[in-house]
Amino acid sequence: MQLDSLSWFPGHMTKTRRMIAAELPNMDAVCEIVDARIPLSSRNPDVDELTAGKPRLVVLNRVDQADAEMTRRWAAWFRARGNAVIEADARSGAGVKQFAPAVRTLLRDKIAAYEAKGQVGRVLRVMVLGIPNVGKSTFINKVSGRKTAKAEDRPGVTRAKQWVPVDKTLELLDTPGILWPKFEDAAVGVRLAFTGAIRDEVMDIEELAMRLMGYLGEHYPEALRERYKITVEPGEDGWALVEKAGRKRGFLISGGEVDTERMSRILLDEFRGGKLGRFTLETPPEDENG
Repeated sequence: MQLDSLSWFPGHMTKTRRMIAAELPNMDAVCEIVDARIPLSSRNPDVDELTAGKPRLVVLNRVDQADAEMTRRWAAWFRARGNAVIEADARSGAGVKQFAPAVRTLLRDKIAAYEAKGQVGRVLRVMVLGIPNVGKSTFINKVSGRKTAKAEDRPGVTRAKQWVPVDKTLELLDTPGILWPKFEDAAVGVRLAFTGAIRDEVMDIEELAMRLMGYLGEHYPEALRERYKITVEPGEDGWALVEKAGRKRGFLISGGEVDTERMSRILLDEFRGGKLGRFTLETPPEDENG
């Protein structure tokens, strides 16, 4: 599939949207899980409209793989827009203990209102949203301390809604991952593909690796020097860097040509596995006020 024309909207996504709209009135808050490496690209742009008016907690997941300074900036950006924010790595469990206290802080006025009506200890219900493969089910499993939600390292595993208790007064509604009909900005689809949120089977792997290598060469050349023992020369594009790294690794085929497909797959695997270092692939948009 061409990277500039990604369109992705399986039928179950439409059902998910309907389910979210139907369940939302029963929710006290919405928890949106995003990938800290691509916080904007890993958000469904429809979520703001779908969940308008509900208190929002944003979980920046996979912070262990993201640039720490950029994560700090992104957290500030989301907070400036009225969201509560926590930073977490669902796989290791880092940061997940902040979740329940953050929800209760976010909903303190609502809790006080419930208590004023004599509803002390009323169960808080939080809808958890996120695009496929953003780590949503893993996060829910860690927060709840059980294996209720299906967690697999491939997009679109959670299909049905699932209620998951965290403690006596907090329940989560796990929802299927929701994408959008078409990416308005092709770069969003590319960033999602970098992180594995779109299946490699539908991608041009070499073009994807070329774009990733180009970004890393421009923003994180030290990481390439350290991992692949290559130096990024001025004006070198991603394709040249993929070839250079492949040659350095000895990935040659007949005629001394570089096996760029093999190098491309290794680059993507090592990037996703955190072996290249910690990267954030987009910066917060400047505030409208400057």
